[in-house]
Amino acid sequence: MLNPVSSKEMGKLTKKRKEALSKLEPGKEYSLVEAADVLKSITYTKFDASVDIDVRLGVDPRKADQMVRGVVTLPYGTGKDVRVLVLCSPDKVEEAKAAGADHVGLDDYIQKIEQGWTDIDVIITMPSVMAKVGKLGKVLGPRGLMPNPKSGTVTAEVGKAVQEVKAGKIDFKVDKTGIIHTSIGKVSFDSEKLAKNAQEVINTLVRLKPATAKGTYLGSIHLSSTMSPSVSIDKTTIPGI
Repeated sequence: MLNPVSSKEMGKLTKKRKEALSKLEPGKEYSLVEAADVLKSITYTKFDASVDIDVRLGVDPRKADQMVRGVVTLPYGTGKDVRVLVLCSPDKVEEAKAAGADHVGLDDYIQKIEQGWTDIDVIITMPSVMAKVGKLGKVLGPRGLMPNPKSGTVTAEVGKAVQEVKAGKIDFKVDKTGIIHTSIGKVSFDSEKLAKNAQEVINTLVRLKPATAKGTYLGSIHLSSTMSPSVSIDKTTIPGI
């Protein structure tokens, strides 16, 4: 059982939250660089917090032709040490290891996953072994770990896929409320780097606009860090949209 938070601790949290909110002008929208600057000043975590982007899309995710899903390689990576598991045939093991995969194998790891092991961030596999990997759907699916050809995680070029993921390639999918939510770096990143990572995500979303989407496609855009208030972005300051 967790110890209850004392009133003194609650007071500290409230004070920090108030201080963070005081640095945000009510109703103001910021450029990507300005928003990154603000986030860096209102993030009080003792660890290097993640920075996320949230984009509300004018799509209906219930319709197959409006399901927005894609991949993007962030120019400056995510700042995370991405743990990669490669499920492959024996002839691809050395290729995967040489590319920097953290775990490589097949039947042994399938058995571990069936027993509940999911201590990885990305799983890469090959078309030729998908019949075996497919039965892990009930375990991997809810955790967002199931390999998918559309995200580049089902491929014969496992070494290349590992290198891309380690370099900052991420995949995203619109949720049932029509929002894209993904990490674009860490608070320790320079504001310019965070802005360029965010811009790359937005550029990718623009290219993925479904032909059947009606009205405004890119709705509200916000940046936030772990436990921080969100910062609203002025879309008129973003090139290319």
